[in-house]
Amino acid sequence: MALEKGFSGRRVPSHAHLATASTSRRTPRKLKPVLVAIVGGSGSGKTWLSGQLAQSLAPLAVRLCLDDFYRDRSHLSPARRATLNFDHPRAIDWLSLESVLKKALAGRIARVPCYDFKTHSRLKREKMLASRPIILLEGLWLLRRRAIRQLFSLSIFLECPASKRLRRRIGRDLNSRGRTRRSIERQFLNSVEPMHVRYVVPQALLADLVVKGDFRRSQVERLARRVQELLR
Repeated sequence: MALEKGFSGRRVPSHAHLATASTSRRTPRKLKPVLVAIVGGSGSGKTWLSGQLAQSLAPLAVRLCLDDFYRDRSHLSPARRATLNFDHPRAIDWLSLESVLKKALAGRIARVPCYDFKTHSRLKREKMLASRPIILLEGLWLLRRRAIRQLFSLSIFLECPASKRLRRRIGRDLNSRGRTRRSIERQFLNSVEPMHVRYVVPQALLADLVVKGDFRRSQVERLARRVQELLR
C-alpha cells in the first residue's frame, strides 16, 4: 500500500524559513525540536514503527512512549488495581506528559517515569530524556487532548484489524507482563476493543496521515525523509 493512501489532506507545516539579505548574515538560531505522534490501537504496530524510524533517523531522533505515563496505583490493593480500566484515557497522567514534552521541545533534559505493568505502579527510578532534533512519541490517545495535540509537527495514525492486534497483544503480554492467554483475551473483548472503538478510532480524523496495513521498508524510509524535511 502506498504511504500516501489515507492521507487526510491537511497541510503539514514545513517549518521552513526563507532567509532575506538582512537575516542571512545573522547567527542562525537553534531550531525547535520536531515532535512526531505515532497513534493507534494496542498491537497496531506503533512500537515497531517508532523503532524503525528512530533507526533511520539516527542520531537525530529519540523515542518516548505514552505507556510510561500511566498513573501510579501503588496506593491501591492488588485486588482494587485489577478492577481498574486501564484502556480509558483517564488512566494517563496527562499533566506529567505535557510537562515532559514542553521541556524536551525547549531543549531541556526531562525526567520520565518508569511504569511496571505487572504491579500497575511506578518504579522509584526515572529515565532521563535528553532532547534531540526529532522526538518520536507513540501512544493510544495522543491526539485526544488539544493541549497535547497542538505540540505535534506531524501525527500518524495506524489502522490495524482487531484480529491482528489481539494476536500481537497476546504475544507481548505472555512474554513481558506475566499474563495468561485467557485473561488477555477476556480483557481484549471486554475492555480493550470497546475502548478502542470509543477513544482510539476517532483520532484518525485528527491525524495528518492515516496508514492502513503493514509498512514496507521503502515506506519507512519515505516517512523518515518526510520527518527530516520538517527540520528545515
